[in-house]
Amino acid sequence: MEYASLRDDELMDRLERRDLGAFEALYDRYGDLVYSVALRVVGDTYVAEDVAQDVFLRVWRRPEQFDLNRGKFVTWLMSVTRNRSIDERRSRGRRLRHEVLPSGDEEEDVLPSGNDRDDPALATVLSDERAAVRRAMEVLPQEQKLAIELAYFSGLTQQEIANKLGQPLGTVKTRIRLGMQKMRGALQERRGSSGN
Repeated sequence: MEYASLRDDELMDRLERRDLGAFEALYDRYGDLVYSVALRVVGDTYVAEDVAQDVFLRVWRRPEQFDLNRGKFVTWLMSVTRNRSIDERRSRGRRLRHEVLPSGDEEEDVLPSGNDRDDPALATVLSDERAAVRRAMEVLPQEQKLAIELAYFSGLTQQEIANKLGQPLGTVKTRIRLGMQKMRGALQERRGSSGN
């Protein structure tokens, strides 16, 4: 079976029958994107890895939660990623506020630096992933790009974006949906041209 040639909805159908190959194909197709979105929201490489793992664990355990009648798989996956990332960011913020930190200079030792330069190999991989997402976003009209940046990278809800931009909620939803579809096409084109 050549899983890479199957559409997302076909892979999800197979995943409901516990087809591990279908799961691996979805992970290969979207793992970088899920991680990149999570990293932009949470701002920490280790937490972003945990979020990405949680997202794909949910896809494996509960594939029936995806409903093709409600939209494309990638849109649903990005929504799950964004929501999980925001939950984690808020949870970490609450934990940090409630923890008793040592006084003085010791505080810097308690919190991880989150600096990509601590691991040159990781920094290179992350740089490539960020560049791929940035290139995919370049194909978007400005209004779609802005809506996606506010939703997926700044962690705003669609209603908050509508309020911020002074636009109707339906307009914001449409811009995000269309933008995600264009980004998906650009990322798939990139993967295809790189031989993945």
